[in-house]
Amino acid sequence: MGQDLSPEPALATLPVSIYNLGLALGTLPAAWIMRKYGRRSGYIVGALIGILSGLVAAGAISLGAFAFFCLGTFLAGLYASYVQSYRFAAADGRIGADRARAISWVLVGGLIAAIIGPQLVILTRDAIPGVPFAGSFISQAGLALIAFFVLTQLRAKPDRSAAPTASAEGGRTVPQLMASPKFLLGVAAGVVSYGLMSFVMTAAPLAMVGCGHSIDHAAWGIQWHVLAMFAPSLITGKLIARFGKEKVTAAGLIIIGVSGAVALTGLDLRHFFVSLILLGIGWNFGFIGATAMVADAHTEEERSRAQGVNDFAVFGTVAALSFFSGTLMQASGWHLINMLIFPLIAIVLAPLVWQASRRH
Repeated sequence: MGQDLSPEPALATLPVSIYNLGLALGTLPAAWIMRKYGRRSGYIVGALIGILSGLVAAGAISLGAFAFFCLGTFLAGLYASYVQSYRFAAADGRIGADRARAISWVLVGGLIAAIIGPQLVILTRDAIPGVPFAGSFISQAGLALIAFFVLTQLRAKPDRSAAPTASAEGGRTVPQLMASPKFLLGVAAGVVSYGLMSFVMTAAPLAMVGCGHSIDHAAWGIQWHVLAMFAPSLITGKLIARFGKEKVTAAGLIIIGVSGAVALTGLDLRHFFVSLILLGIGWNFGFIGATAMVADAHTEEERSRAQGVNDFAVFGTVAALSFFSGTLMQASGWHLINMLIFPLIAIVLAPLVWQASRRH
């Protein structure tokens, strides 16, 4: 739709970048709302924004208004900023291995979404005659409406997230949290895991088509990548319980590095597919492990503040890279995209391995 509505081809991917920007900018307000009024109230606000985003985007398509469509994707990003903290909500009240398992099961939802989402787009794209894909965005509003009714049933532990006093005032400040090596390492691991995945995944379809592969092949590559992102969630929690969150996070970063190495060995279809699948698996281990590290590095009073800072750092990086990746791909090529993986991984992997050995 960005391609159809944009006034010039260079702006075709702007709605996606605007979505990532909304996600990044929404993380801190979402954390503040949940800290002050509780998770349930915050998630209900997020679901209402999600309903509005689908309706705005559908209306923009009907009017042929590109700027209005970008507003719709920005609102969808704000909705996603609430959704991203579901994994932390699942970990509330759990300790140790149970916390990692809960986070993993929330991300299993992404595996189901990878199947339902595309099919829903296909089934509803022509629901409104003469306005292709408007029905798809209305169906997205429908999903947010379903989420709204589910979230009204959320019941937090008594007076933990619903009481604004202790959670709003107690614990370390943001600078104090960022000065904590344990917290900072968890945030850095999440930033590198998610940032590199987004950076490479955004450039991969452009590289595949540029190397002579079909758009259908590029779509299949991304589909396999998305499935690889979420399918390991079925076992990641068990792996963390057995080996520890630091080791699983480190393994995820190493797998992301292997994916870059595979991509550098050739430009055949198999190189792209294997690289994208490894990238998805590495993201899963790295991101779930990093989330568990962050969840263990703050107190109950610091919860909303710490989780908001973490998500702002992670998704702020993703937003910045989404603006940058396509441009770098066009200017410098697929080879440089994958070369940049290794130094970024090394920065986090060294202290992560040290902490894992120290913990053992």
